[in-house]
Amino acid sequence: MSDEGMSAERVKMDNAREFWARSPRQRTLTQLLAAYQAGSFGPEQTATVLAERHQALGETASHSIISRDDAGMSAQAAAQQQLKAAATSLPLGGVPVSIKDLFDEAGMTTLAGSRALAESHPADQDAPALSRLKAAGILHAGRTSMSEFAFSGLGLNPHVGTPPNPFDGERITGGSTSGGAASVAFGLAAATLGSDTGGSLRIPAAFCGLTGFKPSQASVPGDGAFPLSPSLDCIGPIAPSVACCRTLWEVLSGEVADPTPLTRPLTLLVPESELVSEVDADVAADFAALLERLEGLGVRLQRAPVEAIEAAYAINQRGGLVIPEAAAVHHELLAAHEDQYDPLIAERLNGGRDITASEYLARLWPRTAIQQRFAQQVQDVDAVLMPTVAMRAPRRDLLEQDGALFAQLNKRALRNTSVFNYLDASSISIPAPAPQNEEPLGLMLSRPQGQDVALLRVAQALETLLAR
Repeated sequence: MSDEGMSAERVKMDNAREFWARSPRQRTLTQLLAAYQAGSFGPEQTATVLAERHQALGETASHSIISRDDAGMSAQAAAQQQLKAAATSLPLGGVPVSIKDLFDEAGMTTLAGSRALAESHPADQDAPALSRLKAAGILHAGRTSMSEFAFSGLGLNPHVGTPPNPFDGERITGGSTSGGAASVAFGLAAATLGSDTGGSLRIPAAFCGLTGFKPSQASVPGDGAFPLSPSLDCIGPIAPSVACCRTLWEVLSGEVADPTPLTRPLTLLVPESELVSEVDADVAADFAALLERLEGLGVRLQRAPVEAIEAAYAINQRGGLVIPEAAAVHHELLAAHEDQYDPLIAERLNGGRDITASEYLARLWPRTAIQQRFAQQVQDVDAVLMPTVAMRAPRRDLLEQDGALFAQLNKRALRNTSVFNYLDASSISIPAPAPQNEEPLGLMLSRPQGQDVALLRVAQALETLLAR
């Protein structure tokens, strides 16, 4: 390579290092693809810089991304560079996306964050969601750590390590897509592919200052993802912004979302119920301040109880669908390999064995009617607005030392988000500045089942308002 060529390469490497060292809000997919288009740097430089960052971050990186292939990512990056040179582009060409460890990948054993599946056969093919991302041109940024079998909203994993929170390394990222959120927050990926059964995309997004989108269940195929609760499991992204999530969801779902900004004032419904009132004092104070600010920006707020939300919450408080369905999924595996499970997860699964069929069906059968009532009760507003999580991220060491505290805080972490899984609502968490805290507050917007495109437009409008 000539001196001129070497100098140009150094400039590109410096540009790539500067880009990936930014905060997530300053390295969106739009900004990354624009940098590629302008020639500031390319996928090959991104692959090199992410390998550098992974090494420099040490345990933070290895507890977030547990399996990666630098040579494979470099080869993918070179292929994307060649496509660009031939004036051919893909919607996610050269975008590094990390993958939650529960998605099947051809030739690899799907571990789902556990040791109990270590002797399982490798997958014959990629999960459809992963296959669609690869076809769109992503760089595979590695497989991420997670709560074992996705069965916790807190994100602990004693087998591979628990990633640190980007705002306070002593605290958790939330789960179950814990490593995925950390990989985006620490600049090891542009976005992550995860799942959400009771809040597993939105909780870590809220704790890490990111955007997590749980679409309606039917919009993205769940085949090839190790199940937790088949009635509730959803596939979606965590990324820096609403626009990033929209782009990823379009690829995952095959649908096209309307990117046209909403110009009229938003009307948001804040439910008045036990679900919203029982939040920590600092969360309540920050949420109230944000509501006041939103009203000052022209948002119309309605405050009223929503019977369907209360009905879904009551069923979840009785145990919901996750525990009995997860117990059924794990019946044989747990009997054979309980000693290889995280004891905290095994205890929760064992708790599902005693749930009778009549109890389970009493929770399942009302679901469709409650979903229909929810759609009717919120038809005159743009979305339901709530804090994503009732608390701030707790300290990791306290959870690891105290099983009772883990159970208590896990339930609290999931209480707001899981209601909208029961409703199969379209639901998204976006970060908002919190007046009294360094870490942002997660704001959750939700609309009825099947209204993903409309929700993304509302979330985009709210995100724009909050940036003023």
